Amino acid sequence: MDGYELARRLRLIPELRRLKMIAVTGYGQETDRARALDAGFDHHLVKPVDAVELEAMLDGLVEA
Repeated sequence: MDGYELARRLRLIPELRRLKMIAVTGYGQETDRARALDAGFDHHLVKPVDAVELEAMLDGLVEA
């Protein structure tokens, strides 16, 4: 099972509907981003992850 399949399966669990997921991958094409979002991820980041961007994203998830 890859991360995309895991995200799909987690989205099927009612108790986890509000779970926020961030895909972190080495693939950064628009098709890769679309694939991650279609699988159920809320955000898509490309490695190496910018620490400031990740921190801002996590801050936004906590405040939401």
